[in-house]
Amino acid sequence: MTEDHPLLDPSLRTPIENLVSSHLGRSWRISLIEDKNDLASHPCAILSDGQYGVFVKMSADDCGYDQFSKERLGLRYLTDQAGVLTPRHLGVLCAAGDVTMAVLEAVDVVPRRETQWREIGRCLAQIHCIKGSYCGLDHHTYFGPLKQDNTQTKEWAEFYAARRLLPWLDFAAQSGYLTAQLGGKVERLIARLPALCGDPIQPALLHGDAQQNNFISTGAGPVVIDVAVYYGHPEMDLAHVDFFDTVPEALFAGYREIAPIDKEFQQRRDLWRVGTLLGLVGLGEPYAHHLAAVVAKFT
Repeated sequence: MTEDHPLLDPSLRTPIENLVSSHLGRSWRISLIEDKNDLASHPCAILSDGQYGVFVKMSADDCGYDQFSKERLGLRYLTDQAGVLTPRHLGVLCAAGDVTMAVLEAVDVVPRRETQWREIGRCLAQIHCIKGSYCGLDHHTYFGPLKQDNTQTKEWAEFYAARRLLPWLDFAAQSGYLTAQLGGKVERLIARLPALCGDPIQPALLHGDAQQNNFISTGAGPVVIDVAVYYGHPEMDLAHVDFFDTVPEALFAGYREIAPIDKEFQQRRDLWRVGTLLGLVGLGEPYAHHLAAVVAKFT
């Protein structure tokens, strides 16, 4: 067992063990740990007593409790509205040192082959089949550590500019990692959004952070995690499934079995990544050159 993992500190381990014991109605103690830090923006791991496992992630941010609580609401919302699979959420714990932990039931993962990629595509389309009257949501959510203002608007271009690009442009500029020159180019792109966003859309329910690692392939189908839900343009999710790594065409083929993909999506794909790139730059990640190349395509 990885004894130096932060989740094994007694101040964190004890409340986890108490929560899971209460959930199971029996004593549960951690004897196995599988580090998952490389798949998430938070320290996390699968913890098990050899019979029952939980996935736990932790945050020391001031917004940690609010972030994990909103994610819990989002998971429930996706299941209730779209009928997709989400993990059983055992609770959000506050521990010593202002640490917050989200504890979810672990699932049994199966290898991804063409069938599993198609299932992810169909799952995403199933979510997008739920439509709303406005872009946004009745409460804020989080994209990783970044707070998302979901104040509702009728038009997508207005929402994307006012609720995503402008706040994250300001965040990136304030961080010192975004040059004034590149920031000015992003501002020019934002001014052109009404002409760039394509035809008007009916807002669809979105996963909100639909990169491929946020779908876990299981024998029962994809299990959806790490959501940042709101209503908006379905191409936002489609543009993020392969943000970090390529995905097989089978994913998009599976999506098309349930919902169409506009023929101009490929031309707009990078437009929907600008907000994420601004957020990453603001967090100090090396994406400024990528952002510059994307902005140059649309200005």
